[in-house]
Amino acid sequence: MDVRDAVESDVETLGAIADLPADALRNVVHDRTVRVAERQTTDTESHTDAHDETNRLTTSGEQTGNEADESTAEESNENKPDIIGFVAFDVRDGTVHVTQLAGETTIAETLLSEPIRFAATEGFDVEFVVPMSEENATAAAENAGFEPIGRGPRFGDETTTRYRFDAE
Repeated sequence: MDVRDAVESDVETLGAIADLPADALRNVVHDRTVRVAERQTTDTESHTDAHDETNRLTTSGEQTGNEADESTAEESNENKPDIIGFVAFDVRDGTVHVTQLAGETTIAETLLSEPIRFAATEGFDVEFVVPMSEENATAAAENAGFEPIGRGPRFGDETTTRYRFDAE
């Protein structure tokens, strides 16, 4: 897995992952630090898949038009990474606040190392408010060393837990 800064062209994918409108995520990408996790693929895997598609032939030995179109589409998708999670955070009042986290537990745990690393460098703590229904985020926070410090604000009808990581 590779982790990089999010860019505006990622917002559609981030919106799909977080089940939020792309416009909302566009503002997040502009206003906060957002890091995305991408699935690693080896060049061999990508080229093998594309090579298999281009070698489908008809019985007369000619490549069919649809299969040629599919391989061209696949080749253009090779250059588009597969985003599998993201973390957004900002700093207020000397504390790093994780504002969004999405991805499977192990991915989310890895992504939490980003605000932790920033906080450690700056001498800040990290806080993260997690809705009770977000099991992956809860497990990732606890696995990353965050401690529950009490109830957080309600998000609609949902209760939350406030987590803190002492980065010092």
